[in-house]
Amino acid sequence: MRAWRPSLFEILKTAIPGVRELRSAPRPDSRGRFVKTFHADSFAEHGLATGFREQYYSISNAGVLRGLHFQTPPADHAKLVFCTAGAVLDVALDLRLGSPAYGRHVALTLSAENTAQIYIPPGCAHGFCVTEGPATLVYATTTEYAPRLDAGVLWNSAGIDWPVEAPTLSERDAGLPSLGDFASPFTFEG
Repeated sequence: MRAWRPSLFEILKTAIPGVRELRSAPRPDSRGRFVKTFHADSFAEHGLATGFREQYYSISNAGVLRGLHFQTPPADHAKLVFCTAGAVLDVALDLRLGSPAYGRHVALTLSAENTAQIYIPPGCAHGFCVTEGPATLVYATTTEYAPRLDAGVLWNSAGIDWPVEAPTLSERDAGLPSLGDFASPFTFEG
């Protein structure tokens, strides 16, 4: 009998400081697959916050776009996101004044099939568009939800090439301020 070994787990840098793409090699067998989604020592080695305070999931139909969301200080948070069903184009937008990537974004495909994850540091907005639905996204955040500090910027104001021209949006998301009208409370700490 072969000894069990945990799935390979790697954390990759992206074009935005602090935003990471996480990859885990699934371990398939006759029952299905086993996928590692978190490893404290790996996160610590990369200087990523691991004190998650809340975890959520959303289920969204194809063509739904959620975002671009964040919480403002003092409830700003890091977020770890992965997809357990369907597929999405997931986006992190840098809102940190002084960041070399301010106003730029990173877009990754997250799916149940590719098992990719995204780690988003405080000061970055998060959003996604469902490309294969329904899609289930799991989110872990390092602060608790604070309704009065919950904010966002308009989905189509940051130059993101979304896969849907007329996505299904919430009333709230359709009414968010544009990136150009947003006065950022975030500063980059390089």
